Amino acid sequence: MTTTDYGLARRMWHQLEPIHALFWYAPEVFEVAAAFGYDVATRWPSYFAWRSAPLGAAGPKLVGSAFYSFSPQMVAEHVPAAWAVASLRQVLSARTRAADRMCLALFGDLIGTHGLAEAADLAREAALAADTAGRTLAAANADLPWPGEPHAAMGAAPAEVFASRGWTASQWSAARDRLAARGWVDADGRATVRGRDGRDEIEWRTDRLADAPWRALGADRAERLAELTRPLLGAAFESGLLPTQSTLGIANVAFPAKRL
Repeated sequence: MTTTDYGLARRMWHQLEPIHALFWYAPEVFEVAAAFGYDVATRWPSYFAWRSAPLGAAGPKLVGSAFYSFSPQMVAEHVPAAWAVASLRQVLSARTRAADRMCLALFGDLIGTHGLAEAADLAREAALAADTAGRTLAAANADLPWPGEPHAAMGAAPAEVFASRGWTASQWSAARDRLAARGWVDADGRATVRGRDGRDEIEWRTDRLADAPWRALGADRAERLAELTRPLLGAAFESGLLPTQSTLGIANVAFPAKRL
């Protein structure tokens, strides 16, 4: 009788998320965005275009619902303005082109190897097993055709890092008051025991909602995917593109060499 590995989804997220996250910081991606005419002084104008494109030429209500961690005001600054710069079809086509340029620049000789092709096959199999019910953005991405090439695709950050999400000081204060009323933070805004337990419960449920791809792949083949993508993970951290503190929640640790 086998025991369910409840840590597998979290370990695979730590293994693969930094590779995905490179897209939002890579200069090659900004170059493609700039060619369309997006303002690349910050990453947000093109970010909202790249990320929301699978939803269609969506308005701020739909995008705000899918991008729940951003303030509605910030979403409205960039959507639907994003579609006045480039068409939806152009953005969707350019996403894989931008990812290709980034991968070629960062991963060099790994591109085209049998190991990376095997990793792409494993990642695709896992992705096809994902449950997208109630996950609007995931479902929209799943409806897109697969690219012809295998594109690699509570120590929270301090409050100032989360300022990038566009919430006002009064909105932050109101949220802290609501958490305090629930006993989740103290008078100074620090997490209480109840707050930490509550967050652990949320993280546990998040991991369970992400279990399906890894149950389908199985622990051994998931570990094989981790092994094959470890050089990409190393290149991601060595690139210097990923911020040391961000809202991403990624840590500078690779998947362990052996299963725990």
